Amino acid sequence: MTDRKPAGMSFESWVDKQIRESEQHGDISKLPGFGKPLESIEAPYDESWWIKRKMQREGVSVLPPALALRKEAEDVRAAVFEARTEGQVRRMLAEVNEKIGAAVRMPPPGPVLNIRPFDIDAVVEEWRATRPS
Repeated sequence: MTDRKPAGMSFESWVDKQIRESEQHGDISKLPGFGKPLESIEAPYDESWWIKRKMQREGVSVLPPALALRKEAEDVRAAVFEARTEGQVRRMLAEVNEKIGAAVRMPPPGPVLNIRPFDIDAVVEEWRATRPS
């Protein structure tokens, strides 16, 4: 691809030439998403679509820290029942309990945290009850 449009060539024919050459070299078929339908083509236009997509891709949360921790605790509680071993269950709960404990000792900005650390043994018992014998 050239950096600048050659003098005397119309913009449209210059672009068409680059597209044609890229197709001939197979460059277009190597692009991510080639042959797949466009995402959300039926959705109404959103000016900040690219910001939202980047935040999702980067895992950035827009929730205040206290709400993000509540959400994480809910997600862990739901994920516990998908765990294969008791060790995984205990590890997942211990990790979120450490975060909850730190937030209780030094409350993050935003709304009140309003959650307690999990009783690991009680949750493990619930997990065992859902497992086939």
